[in-house]
Amino acid sequence: MPNDELVRFSITVPEDLLNEFEESYYSENRANRSEAVRNLMRGYISGERWKSNNKKVCATITLVYDHHLPEVTRKLTAAQHDSGEIIICSTHVHLNHSTCLECIITKGLADNIKCFIEALKNIRGVKSLNVNVTSEL
Repeated sequence: MPNDELVRFSITVPEDLLNEFEESYYSENRANRSEAVRNLMRGYISGERWKSNNKKVCATITLVYDHHLPEVTRKLTAAQHDSGEIIICSTHVHLNHSTCLECIITKGLADNIKCFIEALKNIRGVKSLNVNVTSEL
């Protein structure tokens, strides 16, 4: 179980880097610098877990595809059934007459999710595929 006790520490950065960071961070009405650093640390840890392959992560996979191409829908469904142990849920919307957007939320070992992503990328008709990774912290 994680320790929720806060620990104070200090870091040294160039002043211009801090100024640019604070200008960017506070322009979005965020509360404080500590929360910003915590968010950056969480993002870094998630990225490292993603790289290690054998760590558990969550990933949202967003893909856009042409559903009029032969077999694309069947192949996408088959890929999802083949990876059912990592898929939490998916949602599908019609963007226009021939284009669909699908969001697939996954949870599991990074390597298994990467294999699933590769399977999706190799399906003819997938126009774009984006991945957002996070982890349980």
